[in-house]
Amino acid sequence: MPAIRNSGALALGGIVLAAVFTVIGHAGVSDLDPVSLTVSDYAVSDSGEIIHIAMLLLAAASAVLIPTLGRLSPPGGPRSVTATRRAVGPKAGRAFGTATSDGGRGRAAEWLLAVWAGGLLVSGLVPTNPPGTEMDTAAYVHRYASVVAFLALPIAGWLLAARLPAGTRAGRWLRALTVTSLLLAVAMAWSAYPGDRAYYGLIERALIVAEVGLLTVVAAYSSSWSISWRPASVTEPERLG
Repeated sequence: MPAIRNSGALALGGIVLAAVFTVIGHAGVSDLDPVSLTVSDYAVSDSGEIIHIAMLLLAAASAVLIPTLGRLSPPGGPRSVTATRRAVGPKAGRAFGTATSDGGRGRAAEWLLAVWAGGLLVSGLVPTNPPGTEMDTAAYVHRYASVVAFLALPIAGWLLAARLPAGTRAGRWLRALTVTSLLLAVAMAWSAYPGDRAYYGLIERALIVAEVGLLTVVAAYSSSWSISWRPASVTEPERLG
């Protein structure tokens, strides 16, 4: 499906460009500590505007991937699976049940990817407060949009991994990066409260790397030449790149 492959390639380009912009935004700041301060703190520095652009680019790259998950479906759509179910009996019925379950996971993953993209969009448009100042309404909006985004993406990754046959490389990467992301999210929560923000910025950057890595796997898989997020149909084995 050329449109899906093109969307995956476009998303990969956006991810790479966002990463480059983020590095540039950090390189232009010398008076902040990346171990204790967040990427958002850098974004409100004098030379940090490019980091907001990086957030918006990453949101756009994520949004490009959302329709690819929905367009990949069994040949002929649900009707073809239903017809085959009637033709070949109970085994097809069980396959149909699996396809229906996988379809539900796919739709949930689409919504969660949209939540991630929306959270990034809000975070990029609504800046946090400068370090050392009291949080205002905009800062709280920025914070909670980021929290929701960070939680939505790994869950989406796990749901997508569940749609792939066991043992596939993409599935293994998605599961590993999902677990890593969730563990780092727990570490951030610990640092923010009982941990007195110890290594808060460093943990956040590790979490960002893990989640961008997860998004990169989704984009790379979508841009390969023979891919499908769908379950294998009753009569046609699934093709994987």
